[in-house]
Amino acid sequence: MPLLEPEPTALRPATTGGPAVDRVADEQASGTPEPLRGDLTALLGPEKVLHGLSDLVKYASDASPYRFVPQVVVVAEDIDDVSAVFSYAHGRGRKVVLRAAGTSLNGQAQGEDILVDVRRHWDGIEVLGDGERARIGPGTTVARANITLARHGRLLGPDPASALACTVGGVVANNASGMTAGTTRNSYRTLASATVVLPSGTVVDTADPAADEELAHAEPALYEGLLALKTEIEADPELVARIRAKYTLKNTNGYRLDAFLDGATPVEILRGLIVGSQGTLGFIAETVFDTLPQGRRTSTALLFFPDLRAAAAAVPRFNEAGALAVELMDGNTLRASVRVAGVPADWAALPTETTALLVEFRAPDEERQAAYEAAAEQLLNDLELVAPVESVTNEFTRDPGTIAGYWKARKAFVTAVGGSRPSGTTLITEDFAVPPERLADACTALLEMQARHGFDAAVAGHAAHGNLHFLLAFDASKPEDVARYAAFMDEFCRMTVERFDGSLKAEHATGRNIAPFLELEWGPRATDLMWRIKDLFDPHGILAPRVVLDRDPKAHLRGLKTIPEVEAVADPCIECGFCEPVCPSRDLTTTPRQRIVLRREMMRQHPDSPVTDALLDAYGYDAVDTCAGDSTCKLACPVGIDTGAMMKDFRHRRHSPREEKTAALTAKRFKTVEASARLAVAAADRIGQRLGDRLLETVTDAARKAVRPDLVPRWLPAIPGAAARRLPPTRRQDAVAVYYPACVNRIFGEPDGYRGPSLPEAVVAVSRRAGKPVWIPDDVAGTCCATIWHSKGYDEGNAVMANRMVEAAWGWTAGGRLPLVVDASSCTLGIAHEVVPYLTEDHKQLHAELTVVDSVVWAAEELLPHLEVVRTVDSAVLHPTCSMRHLGDEAQLRTVAEACAREVVVPDDAGCCAFAGDRGMLHKELTEAATARETAEVTSRHFDAHLSANRMCEVGMDHATQGRGYYSVLMELERATRPA
Repeated sequence: MPLLEPEPTALRPATTGGPAVDRVADEQASGTPEPLRGDLTALLGPEKVLHGLSDLVKYASDASPYRFVPQVVVVAEDIDDVSAVFSYAHGRGRKVVLRAAGTSLNGQAQGEDILVDVRRHWDGIEVLGDGERARIGPGTTVARANITLARHGRLLGPDPASALACTVGGVVANNASGMTAGTTRNSYRTLASATVVLPSGTVVDTADPAADEELAHAEPALYEGLLALKTEIEADPELVARIRAKYTLKNTNGYRLDAFLDGATPVEILRGLIVGSQGTLGFIAETVFDTLPQGRRTSTALLFFPDLRAAAAAVPRFNEAGALAVELMDGNTLRASVRVAGVPADWAALPTETTALLVEFRAPDEERQAAYEAAAEQLLNDLELVAPVESVTNEFTRDPGTIAGYWKARKAFVTAVGGSRPSGTTLITEDFAVPPERLADACTALLEMQARHGFDAAVAGHAAHGNLHFLLAFDASKPEDVARYAAFMDEFCRMTVERFDGSLKAEHATGRNIAPFLELEWGPRATDLMWRIKDLFDPHGILAPRVVLDRDPKAHLRGLKTIPEVEAVADPCIECGFCEPVCPSRDLTTTPRQRIVLRREMMRQHPDSPVTDALLDAYGYDAVDTCAGDSTCKLACPVGIDTGAMMKDFRHRRHSPREEKTAALTAKRFKTVEASARLAVAAADRIGQRLGDRLLETVTDAARKAVRPDLVPRWLPAIPGAAARRLPPTRRQDAVAVYYPACVNRIFGEPDGYRGPSLPEAVVAVSRRAGKPVWIPDDVAGTCCATIWHSKGYDEGNAVMANRMVEAAWGWTAGGRLPLVVDASSCTLGIAHEVVPYLTEDHKQLHAELTVVDSVVWAAEELLPHLEVVRTVDSAVLHPTCSMRHLGDEAQLRTVAEACAREVVVPDDAGCCAFAGDRGMLHKELTEAATARETAEVTSRHFDAHLSANRMCEVGMDHATQGRGYYSVLMELERATRPA
């Protein structure tokens, strides 16, 4: 056992709310039972079978109010894996549920037996032709697909609010639509073809000209059965009329019966039925979409009305004027949105009855945009608008930042409203549709019903299509709360169907919550047809039981999850999964959502639970150690939950008092530590050159085993040699800024093979060249931004260095009169923001007087206008760091790079490299997993320069790309502007 191995029980909850009614039972602590585990391992290989309790629990929750713990999780890599699982389930009488992003809101991605992950190995997009079509893997997020399509001026039709996280496969399986898709741009209308794995294992490519012939041969009962159902439906005029009428509204409840009317052949019918089938009829292994014009010119307004009726009355007028989106938010929704960063704080004071419409026009050119705006302005003159608070303008704008802020507030409806729910309550998100002309009546009736049943009243939705969303929060551990929810659902479903003839599910798909009410909406005749469709495709019932069809009238009350209270920073989490695509460890261990899910399960348990023991055994590595701590999850989370901060706190809890004191001592004596580190790097570099990197790797690996893998870094060949012992000379007298070379740039030198000035030399030279000379203080050695301690949870050492750094910076800058230019983005973030909670009150006052500027911003805004570029490279690829995302500096990085290179590329899959100071040296597998997709893009072609803005991120990318040689963009700027 390592000398300083942390004690897992340090993270054991001191108190829990358990035992909860839905806790994992003690007998499940050992994970997947035999023979299931052995069977699947033999069938697929051990790397594809997740069987530990931690694996099962982290997949048990999704964005829905339900929780079902699978028996095993299979990470399928290809169609053969999926077919093998289907065949195994058929032969053993087992059940299978498919899961991609887990953003479904009604439990479609949850199962109690075999759960198959079809996200990790299923991403990718191939643009066909000039972009009119795209072949997309089911694990690709909608946002990622649109990034590629944007280069062709195209996008996908479906645009759900969860586009950053939800996958294309899930969007098709649920027929999710979103803000603008309506009934004409959704998956049913824009999916050109699909490759589907049927429950039998048969693979059908609906684009194959021979697909019908092959289906008839491989699946004769299905082939003939689909034709027979088509004949039966078309022979019933009343049923045909009913089906057509139902789909004039957005409707994702049950199977798409109009597929029998729109499809001429069994394969065409199959293509239509698979849309919205929610994983119950087959696995969508590949999609081909007809894409749509992007409409690059956008005009948007957020318009405020005195009440719901006034807002609803304006909706058809904007529809007639050509608006692509008309979104509604009631007063409660608007007020809750102040939790979202960037939303005006004065929205909290809006009157309850206030209602807003977010209206957007998109045009292909200036002429069309001007015409839209003229029509909209004419409309505004006739509308009853109000401005209850100062931030309200009631004007159309073209400003991208303002428009993005409006949409951020709208898209955060679920998480913003849900995040403000009482602690310990479960959140249910419902959506329904009514004829648009009855929108105001439906809103009024819904809000009255919510209030009468004791729920907070709030509504938002896609007003242009009569599609409304609402939330219900209740404590699933209390029978009386569950009964209240059940009574509400009974009344709501009757109202929607009987009073408004609406759709019980407009775009979220049936799921477990509405399955018991399917027949209420569709009637016995159509519902019977749906049962027969399921039997045709899946006669043995292996796929997603009880997700679409369920004869149990109380099925929606089964499996409701309790939400025990956890650490305050994470407690608002509604497990939406928006954080997962940006998480560096998502393909290695756990995601932010899963870290919180696992913590909540510990809180459900009784004090001596073997389940908690098993979870804690895995949590140290899976959750705490392999968290990069980059906090990009905070940027992705609509309510700003910083799971990285929680993991840093957990690291702190695992430290002994002795470790904390030792860390504080290194901070106090950092000048000596810094010099020693530079000497050690130099010595290691010489040893590596003479004897090879293998010896250094062996020595450091041995030290890691003896001491602790999370404390002793592993030597990597990408680690550069030492920096020069002396910094370049500068003068204080004529300096216009103080230049602070970060400690990493005082310790580590340039990448192997680089010829040119060091980063400090480059910053000094290019600043002087622009007429903006900088000064490096003589006493920077021994100071640091404190991130070294902050990232590891050493609070005492963090406080020592944070206060020393701020005091020194205040003195260097003459009390804040000069800006402090920092040459590593993570250090800029640390000094500007992350040190603040650890400062004394006196030092907080000093900090408030500082102006901290990242060197990339300094170069883009202060130097470039005064520089002459005399040489450029043909191409450069950029790695924007996660710190730059927090600082909002990515545009400036590109600006500087574009001055130095004729072609500048930011990889579509660029993300956090997870090197995180030295974490990539502690857990190199984390960096390798985090950068896999970005690396594939970077190494697929030649670039003349590989540029970033943080030395350790550059080292991480060098490791990931096997030595492509990343360096600072300021070094390239110095070369580009160096006089001939």
